[in-house]
Amino acid sequence: MPVRLGRLTAVFDTLSDRLAATFKTLRGKTRLSDADIDATAREIRVALLEADVNLAVVRDFVARVRERAKSAELSGALNPSQQIIKIVDEELVGILGGETRTIRFAKNPPTVIMLAGLQGAGKTTLAGKLARWLKGQGHSPLLVAADLQRPNAVNQLQVVGQRAGVQVFAPEPGNGVGDPVDVAKRSIEEANRRLFDVVVVDTAGRLGIDADLMQQAADIRDAVDPDEVLFVVDAMIGQDAVNTANAFAEGVGFDGVVLTKLDGDARGGAALSIARVTGKPIMFASNGEALTEFDVFHPDRMASRILGMGDVLTLIEQAEKTFDAEQSAKAAAKLSSKEGRDFGLADFLQQMQMVRKMGPLSKIFGMLPGMGDFKDQIANIDEREVDRLEAIIHSMTPAERDDPKIIDGSRRARIAKGAGVQVSDVNGLVNRFFEARKMMSSLAGGKMPGMPGIPGMGGGAKKAPAKAAAKKKGHKVSGNPAKRNNPGAAAPAPGSAFEPEQLDEKALQEAMASFQLPANLRDRLK
Repeated sequence: MPVRLGRLTAVFDTLSDRLAATFKTLRGKTRLSDADIDATAREIRVALLEADVNLAVVRDFVARVRERAKSAELSGALNPSQQIIKIVDEELVGILGGETRTIRFAKNPPTVIMLAGLQGAGKTTLAGKLARWLKGQGHSPLLVAADLQRPNAVNQLQVVGQRAGVQVFAPEPGNGVGDPVDVAKRSIEEANRRLFDVVVVDTAGRLGIDADLMQQAADIRDAVDPDEVLFVVDAMIGQDAVNTANAFAEGVGFDGVVLTKLDGDARGGAALSIARVTGKPIMFASNGEALTEFDVFHPDRMASRILGMGDVLTLIEQAEKTFDAEQSAKAAAKLSSKEGRDFGLADFLQQMQMVRKMGPLSKIFGMLPGMGDFKDQIANIDEREVDRLEAIIHSMTPAERDDPKIIDGSRRARIAKGAGVQVSDVNGLVNRFFEARKMMSSLAGGKMPGMPGIPGMGGGAKKAPAKAAAKKKGHKVSGNPAKRNNPGAAAPAPGSAFEPEQLDEKALQEAMASFQLPANLRDRLK
């Protein structure tokens, strides 16, 4: 069950950019003066306020960053930029809730989960996402249509439940007909009778806080005695999210927060304020309309994304869920053969299709450390180019996919006609495939050619003398390893899926040099 929260969610883009610009001013400094720390603290304050973070939270956050930056706790092994990033990362984790928390299941099923929140927050869709996630965790959830006020709310939940592959308890038609408290109470009996181990109650909302809303929510809570009351909040409403959460906390009470619409263009203040202000953890996050756009909220991983350090753990989890272990092992074995000659276009297509199951390529690349500097290039990745590559490969015969070297001029013309592309597109795919296969084969063998200056990545030292010799003769040498090894090769077409010069190599080296692994990942790698 792939999750689509890979790329830095849109609500944090502006904050991430401002923090990145602030940290860049510290590069090259050998120590931090009090003036540097005060200036950095001011920039962080402005960045958080622009992100619509609660003023009290901003004051506390900046004060803690300044205090820690001036203390003696800093490690001498880190440069000033890394010192500040480490402190800001840990403080971000703190205001986002500290530790990851998921559902507390009842010792005696069913576990009852009640969803509360304003109308328009996305509760009904969220109910389907949560039920689908629970089903994926091995549970048997029952959705309960207790929103009998909003027009077509019952029908919407039934449609969502069908898409999620879960049962829906909807004894009343809704649209103002029926007693939601009675429906909620009867759902527990239904769950016991049909052996559902989790009950998710979708309740009604209002356009604003009022006495009727609070009373109905409180009555449903008292009737079903939920194990978890989750407050569903739209991340796009900014500071109003915090005010609404406080009102629900006082009127009904809740155990955790679910953020929806994290793919919107808001500034992220709700996510960075709500946990600290209410004292309740953010438990889940929803990003988009698809039922798969939902995951457990990890404060440490979100902080890492905000700071442009990627999200390696989520990427690994997604790969483990998506990739077929047996097929991947076979592909790895083929790549380990001499120059990867056993690895053909059919294998490449299979691996590419598994990668695409993880979500859009822009989101996958966004989870890689250091990719914050290449946000524009990543956002402009053309998924249609991958579709064209698939069409070209599908137009080949099995023999041509297994051994692309047999693809001569007449075969290329036939393949291009079958795929609806130009012959040059087929030429580009075949030529770049050979280069990519050679690189992947080197990686499979523990070497990574063309990456000088990175410890543990073989190949750089061997290329240096040749490069120096070429410079001495007055020849222009490309920074692209594929071009340097094959000067006569045609340049990839702009926007190509294999285009290696989309990223500035110097900027990438700087990003990797300043990258600090998150503490939880460092602990796992020890």
